Amino acid sequence: MFDTKMTVKKNIAILGSTGSIGTQTLDVIRANPDAFAVEVLTGNGNADLLIKQAIEFDPNTVVVADESKYQYVKDALSSHDIKVFGGNKAITEVVQMDNIDIVLAAIVGYAGLESTLSAINAGKQIALANKETLVVAGDIVTALAKQKGVNLYPVDSEHSAIFQCLVGEFHNPIEKIYLTASGGPFRGKDSAFLSSVKKEQALKHPNWEMGAKITIDSASLMNKGLEVIEAKWLFGLKPEQIDVIVHPQSIVHSLVQFTDGSMKAQMGLPDMKLPIQYAIGYPDRMKSDFPRFDFMKYPHLTFEQADTKTFRNLALAFDAMNKGGNAPCVLNAANEIAVAAFLKDKIGFLQMSDVVEKSLQTVSHIAKPSYEDYVETDKETRRVAIALI
Repeated sequence: MFDTKMTVKKNIAILGSTGSIGTQTLDVIRANPDAFAVEVLTGNGNADLLIKQAIEFDPNTVVVADESKYQYVKDALSSHDIKVFGGNKAITEVVQMDNIDIVLAAIVGYAGLESTLSAINAGKQIALANKETLVVAGDIVTALAKQKGVNLYPVDSEHSAIFQCLVGEFHNPIEKIYLTASGGPFRGKDSAFLSSVKKEQALKHPNWEMGAKITIDSASLMNKGLEVIEAKWLFGLKPEQIDVIVHPQSIVHSLVQFTDGSMKAQMGLPDMKLPIQYAIGYPDRMKSDFPRFDFMKYPHLTFEQADTKTFRNLALAFDAMNKGGNAPCVLNAANEIAVAAFLKDKIGFLQMSDVVEKSLQTVSHIAKPSYEDYVETDKETRRVAIALI
């Protein structure tokens, strides 16, 4: 029998290669050198790691977003046949290169929106790790992707789980999806406890290894709130079709319920490299040496309702999704400012929700925003949130 799988390498642009998702993507590529080639690497301020990655993977192009690091990176790579550029504008331009097959969008936060839109506009397939892109401007992003015939392959473990459950089921309507949440390091804690927690405690996630911003979001359940909004756009769902359930073991990554009442779940050990590999390797399931799940080590899988009264961010995210328009954009921008302030010990853990809630109340609502409206909403919200802090 002949092997019918394609042997042509996929050329990948990794936006945010020095971050948690970016470095794990390079781990996947390192383990599959016959399947993938790195065409573009972009990073922000970690110039030394970006240089090291470029020397190992020999991309066509490297972009350092922090322009003050441009000359340093350029000099370090001067003996290599690698083009070097600086600044965010360069990222939006290089993603349109003809020889890129798929763009791994892993720039954290609102900053990843423009480059993702640019890549979609150029007809590039997207492995989407930047949930904020859909939170902020899901209507524009999904409409453009449909127009350009671009697939958005989810990298978030929960959305990857839903996507995997839907393979072979795309003609069958979804009744409901359940996004699972670990509950983070403060599951079961009350407001009195949360009022005094420090960033060091919030950065200790029980199951996942992630960057600082997403780890704080996971501790406050804002990450799950952003994922709820992302799921709405990725899978074309109504708000009432999405629910969140706390699953402390992080083995069931999410579930789909169909109109006949049947449910599908995707399971596995908590390892981001699996959804990354699935997204960039789709439609093939590529062989891996990832650790395998052992039922005997997890004899009890438990589920419980999310506490939206204590962890108000999740409730605020559902409110923003229901309100629609630019409300999710406000939610995201205020949260980015609040998390940054918490990480600098300027505000307490519970105050992050206060900043988000007051920003949602203050910034003018736009029911049907344009791209320019989203840009202005993001700027205005950041001003408001900073003033609140």
